[in-house]
Amino acid sequence: MARRPLPRILSNGSAQIARSRELARTAADSATDVLHPLITVTRGLRRLAAAGGRKWAATPKDRRGPLLFLVASVILVVALVPYGPLLAAITLMAAAAWSGRQEVSSEPTGPDEAQIQRLQSLYDALVPYFSVAEDPAPLYAHGGDWEKAFPTHDFDDDGRVSRLLIRYPAYFTDGEAQSRARIEQLLHAKSGRGREYHFEWDEEGNELTVTVLPPLPTDIAAQRFVTSPGETVLGFTDPADVQRTLPLTYGEQQRDVPPVVWRTGIRSTEPHLLIAGNPGSGTTTLVRSIALQALQYGDVVIVEGGGTGEYACLTGRAGVLAVESGLAGALASLEWAANETERRLISANRARQAGHPAPDDTKNPLWILLDRPSALGHFAAADGRNDPQALLQVPLRHGRAAGVTVVIAEQFEDLEAVSEAVQQHTRARVVLGPASAVQLEAVLGAPPHTTPTREVPPGRGYARLGAGPVLRLQVPATPDPYDDATSETQRRAVLDLLPERTTPPAADPIPAEAAVAEG
Repeated sequence: MARRPLPRILSNGSAQIARSRELARTAADSATDVLHPLITVTRGLRRLAAAGGRKWAATPKDRRGPLLFLVASVILVVALVPYGPLLAAITLMAAAAWSGRQEVSSEPTGPDEAQIQRLQSLYDALVPYFSVAEDPAPLYAHGGDWEKAFPTHDFDDDGRVSRLLIRYPAYFTDGEAQSRARIEQLLHAKSGRGREYHFEWDEEGNELTVTVLPPLPTDIAAQRFVTSPGETVLGFTDPADVQRTLPLTYGEQQRDVPPVVWRTGIRSTEPHLLIAGNPGSGTTTLVRSIALQALQYGDVVIVEGGGTGEYACLTGRAGVLAVESGLAGALASLEWAANETERRLISANRARQAGHPAPDDTKNPLWILLDRPSALGHFAAADGRNDPQALLQVPLRHGRAAGVTVVIAEQFEDLEAVSEAVQQHTRARVVLGPASAVQLEAVLGAPPHTTPTREVPPGRGYARLGAGPVLRLQVPATPDPYDDATSETQRRAVLDLLPERTTPPAADPIPAEAAVAEG
């Protein structure tokens, strides 16, 4: 049986289809060329509309009414001006055409030669730690390629690594603290000293993310923080570590900054605080900042062991029960605080047994602030008296139920003189100033996830609340307003926070400059 020939439409259909595709492509290119101005203007209008929507969403609700009135007034004026609508339409089209243009990026797509050399140096330095002889396909090898080990990398303006994702083999002992510490020290040295690095270990994915942390703001002055009763702002930290921000005032500007908030009171799990640091690190500044915040809702007893008069500005103020720097006054004040704690406990217990709420005189918070109590301990030992820290056992053990909070600031060299009761009951810890990894872990109970730097500004350190993570901390600037070295702006900020005086000003030794500033 003879085979019938295929129809013509099937035999030469492929050529016709190819010709049709070519015609369609040519028509599409021609249409794109013709309609390119319209496409550009449409894209620009869409971008302008999106920008206007974002501006409207960012405008506070109390300002939207005046903004609408202003826009309506402008539209009315344009409509009444001769040729106003035409000029407005031309201006809008020109702005849309300018906004809708496609900008060609001139940035390089990869690292330059210097950056490649830096990455290769990091790779070669990690080879002894991330490779073994038994590995048949090592990720790290001498003369190997760094691109598989470092899939993501960013550099700063100086050409140094600012963020780096490192992959390592599964047999690396990333669960051991010593192994991690060796890698972190190596990366800190090879990536550039003088910066603070954050290390995030992903044990499940065998990845290490190294990020250079920006410096914390040091220009935050003392001010009224938006907090609830029982909340104290110790300082400020990185935005990724906390889920809260506080509105702060910078002169005439205002911005939101993530705080480190310490919660005290009957439901607090860390009702007492221990601050450690070297001289000049900002421990006294933090105690002064806590005192100014505590005076909003309670009373304060201050014991200064250094005898330098750092808290003279609080003497005779409302809510300040005592400011003692001598041994006799400190012992008397701490003994009264211990008796007051017992009285509050007994009074509240009797009220509960009778079915009544706690009396009002037991609800007012009482703060006991001690700066360098070890110095007074040396004087007490020489005089044959008891250590003032022995009087803190009752406030430390029962202070949470009685509304009593204890804050102790001590220097590193005198931490051994801190009593066992203080070490046991101060579950909130702060370390300020330069400190080694051993000192940080000894005070905080855990090492930080960053590399401490040797030179830090005053008030810079770390904080840990209970069993939480170790956070970077920058204490707000709260200097002594009676110090001649204090700037006028910071002096005025502290003086504005001080309560009213309850004793005549002549009773306090105030320098003339501070008296003029306060007036």
